[in-house]
Amino acid sequence: MATPHETLTIDGREVKISNPDKVYFPAIGQTKLDIARYFVAVAEGALRGCYNRPMVLKRWVDGIDGEPFYQKRAPQNRPAWLKTVMITFPSGRTAEEAVICHAADLVWMANLGCIDLNPWPVRSDDVDRPDELRVDLDPTPEADFAMVREVALAVREVLTENGLTGFPKTSGSRGIHINVRIERSWGFTDVRMAALALAREVERRWPRIATSKWWKEERHGVFIDYNQNARDRTVASAYSIRAMPDGRVSCPIMWEEVGEVNPADFTMLTVPSRFAERGDAAKGIDEAVGSLEGLLELSKRQASEGQEDAPYPPHFPKAEGEPRRVQPSRKKKS
Repeated sequence: MATPHETLTIDGREVKISNPDKVYFPAIGQTKLDIARYFVAVAEGALRGCYNRPMVLKRWVDGIDGEPFYQKRAPQNRPAWLKTVMITFPSGRTAEEAVICHAADLVWMANLGCIDLNPWPVRSDDVDRPDELRVDLDPTPEADFAMVREVALAVREVLTENGLTGFPKTSGSRGIHINVRIERSWGFTDVRMAALALAREVERRWPRIATSKWWKEERHGVFIDYNQNARDRTVASAYSIRAMPDGRVSCPIMWEEVGEVNPADFTMLTVPSRFAERGDAAKGIDEAVGSLEGLLELSKRQASEGQEDAPYPPHFPKAEGEPRRVQPSRKKKS
């Protein structure tokens, strides 16, 4: 018996949705076909966040109640129009990754079980120089969302002082992301150092609520995850659906909304109408390209004051100048 499917035609490209009635979000009854249609509705905004970028495929093939897996290599069985590019991991290994350029690409991903979009911060024509700095505000268990809002506004202040424009969005979970378009003049190491400098400056000014400490045992309040700017790290991009029972969305918002925003207001059921009525809050992001020179100067000042580099994630090779990758409590015991 043939597997049921439905074909969607988007801008002249046909995408077959297999098992269209498969339920992905049981609490709200949303199916794989509903996910595909959602991405068609918000395609303009979603593509603004991931256009011409290598994409890690995070596949929820059993819906959100199952376990996802990451597929970094583009599948062999893919549409003829789908673009790919070769990227290099920190280990030195390489892979050919899918590059997202069309609304049909988003629907193709939805058919693979991708509900959130995980693009690299680079474009396919230069995969070694990011054009985006990403600020990921990750609250510790004791922090509430009011604290996240406060840190987001603090980040905006430091960015503005350094000639950069941030575009906030809800993470779709407990945090806020702030994306910053930058000139493609620096590699991953410099972009990460700029992000670390930003995190430390926010922490210096607002020590009660913000932290740049990598080790969880040292954190409090809201962690500013500078390591999301290291090579091969990705963050759910704009209009991603997250694996929450209510189908919550990582939704771009205006700075005027940050002070009162409630992440639960943005779901795959509500965001399409918001998008149709108000457009994309991140619409101007591609025109707001800034320089990292200010943050890199700040990094140099911090280094002259004795602040060394901070740890990379565990699976990364040891970096030049990186301190010992040992938890502080273990370091004290040794």
